[in-house]
Amino acid sequence: VQLQASGGGLVQAGGSLRLSCAASGRTDSRYAMGWFRQAPGKERESVAAISWTGGSTEYADSVKGRFTISRDNAKNTVYLRMSSLKVEDTAVYYCAAGSDYEGPFDYWGQGTLVTVSS
Repeated sequence: VQLQASGGGLVQAGGSLRLSCAASGRTDSRYAMGWFRQAPGKERESVAAISWTGGSTEYADSVKGRFTISRDNAKNTVYLRMSSLKVEDTAVYYCAAGSDYEGPFDYWGQGTLVTVSS
Protein backbone atom coordinates (compact mmCIF):
# COMPACT_ATOMS: atom_id res chain seq x y z
CA VAL A 1 0.00 0.00 0.00
CA GLN A 2 1.23 3.52 -0.80
CA LEU A 3 0.48 6.46 1.46
CA GLN A 4 0.44 10.12 0.48
CA ALA A 5 0.27 12.70 3.25
CA SER A 6 -0.78 16.28 2.59
CA GLY A 7 -2.12 19.37 4.29
CA GLY A 8 0.93 20.62 6.10
CA GLY A 9 1.93 24.25 6.11
CA LEU A 10 2.68 27.31 8.17
CA VAL A 11 0.18 28.32 10.84
CA GLN A 12 0.24 30.63 13.82
CA ALA A 13 0.08 29.31 17.33
CA GLY A 14 -3.51 28.71 18.32
CA GLY A 15 -4.52 27.95 14.76
CA SER A 16 -5.74 24.78 13.11
CA LEU A 17 -4.77 22.47 10.27
CA ARG A 18 -6.13 19.26 8.85
CA LEU A 19 -3.77 16.67 7.51
CA SER A 20 -4.88 14.02 5.06
CA CYS A 21 -3.35 10.69 4.17
CA ALA A 22 -4.57 8.97 1.04
CA ALA A 23 -3.91 5.27 0.59
CA SER A 24 -3.55 3.56 -2.76
CA GLY A 25 -2.55 0.16 -3.98
CA ARG A 26 -3.68 -2.75 -1.83
CA THR A 27 -6.46 -0.89 -0.06
CA ASP A 28 -8.65 -4.00 0.22
CA SER A 29 -6.77 -4.95 3.35
CA ARG A 30 -8.17 -3.67 6.61
CA TYR A 31 -5.37 -1.47 7.84
CA ALA A 32 -5.19 0.45 11.04
CA MET A 33 -3.68 3.88 10.53
CA GLY A 34 -1.46 6.12 12.55
CA TRP A 35 0.06 9.58 12.52
CA PHE A 36 3.58 10.14 13.73
CA ARG A 37 5.81 13.19 13.86
CA GLN A 38 9.46 14.01 14.04
CA ALA A 39 10.69 17.39 15.16
CA PRO A 40 14.20 18.64 14.32
CA GLY A 41 16.75 16.93 16.50
CA LYS A 42 14.18 14.67 18.12
CA GLU A 43 13.09 11.09 17.70
CA ARG A 44 9.93 10.16 15.88
CA GLU A 45 6.92 9.90 18.15
CA SER A 46 3.43 8.54 17.83
CA VAL A 47 0.71 11.17 17.67
CA ALA A 48 -2.54 9.30 17.08
CA ALA A 49 -3.84 6.01 15.76
CA ILE A 50 -7.16 4.61 14.65
CA SER A 51 -8.46 1.12 14.03
CA TRP A 52 -9.85 -0.07 10.72
CA THR A 53 -13.44 0.50 11.83
CA GLY A 54 -12.66 3.81 13.48
CA GLY A 55 -14.07 2.48 16.72
CA SER A 56 -10.77 2.60 18.56
CA THR A 57 -8.41 5.53 18.74
CA GLU A 58 -5.48 6.56 20.86
CA TYR A 59 -3.53 9.76 21.27
CA ALA A 60 -0.28 10.94 22.69
CA ASP A 61 -0.80 12.80 25.94
CA SER A 62 0.68 15.93 24.38
CA VAL A 63 -2.12 16.19 21.81
CA LYS A 64 -5.15 14.86 23.68
CA GLY A 65 -8.04 17.27 23.48
CA ARG A 66 -6.43 19.18 20.61
CA PHE A 67 -6.02 16.63 17.81
CA THR A 68 -8.62 14.31 16.34
CA ILE A 69 -7.92 11.36 14.08
CA SER A 70 -10.64 10.08 11.78
CA ARG A 71 -10.96 8.06 8.61
CA ASP A 72 -13.17 7.63 5.58
CA ASN A 73 -12.71 4.10 4.30
CA ALA A 74 -14.79 4.80 1.20
CA LYS A 75 -12.14 7.35 0.22
CA ASN A 76 -9.19 5.35 1.59
CA THR A 77 -8.21 8.44 3.54
CA VAL A 78 -7.31 9.16 7.14
CA TYR A 79 -7.32 12.63 8.64
CA LEU A 80 -5.69 14.42 11.51
CA ARG A 81 -7.50 17.51 12.65
CA MET A 82 -5.12 19.67 14.68
CA SER A 83 -6.42 22.55 16.76
CA SER A 84 -4.93 24.93 19.32
CA LEU A 85 -1.58 24.35 17.71
CA LYS A 86 1.55 25.08 19.68
CA VAL A 87 5.05 25.95 18.57
CA GLU A 88 6.17 22.57 19.90
CA ASP A 89 3.84 20.83 17.42
CA THR A 90 6.24 21.88 14.65
CA ALA A 91 7.45 18.70 12.96
CA VAL A 92 7.27 16.54 9.88
CA TYR A 93 4.12 14.48 10.17
CA TYR A 94 3.97 10.99 8.73
CA CYS A 95 1.07 8.64 8.24
CA ALA A 96 1.47 4.90 8.50
CA ALA A 97 -0.56 1.74 8.04
CA GLY A 98 -0.46 -1.54 9.90
CA SER A 99 -2.46 -4.51 11.05
CA ASP A 100 -3.30 -3.07 14.48
CA TYR A 101 -3.75 0.50 15.69
CA GLU A 102 -1.37 -0.24 18.55
CA GLY A 103 1.30 -1.19 16.03
CA PRO A 104 3.53 -2.18 14.49
CA PHE A 105 3.12 -0.07 11.37
CA ASP A 106 4.50 -1.55 8.19
CA TYR A 107 3.82 1.09 5.54
CA TRP A 108 4.83 4.75 5.70
CA GLY A 109 4.08 7.90 3.76
CA GLN A 110 6.61 10.55 2.81
CA GLY A 111 5.70 13.14 5.45
CA THR A 112 4.26 16.63 5.41
CA LEU A 113 5.81 19.57 7.25
CA VAL A 114 3.82 21.48 9.84
CA THR A 115 5.36 24.71 11.11
CA VAL A 116 3.71 26.58 13.96
CA SER A 117 4.91 30.13 14.47
CA SER A 118 4.64 32.13 17.67
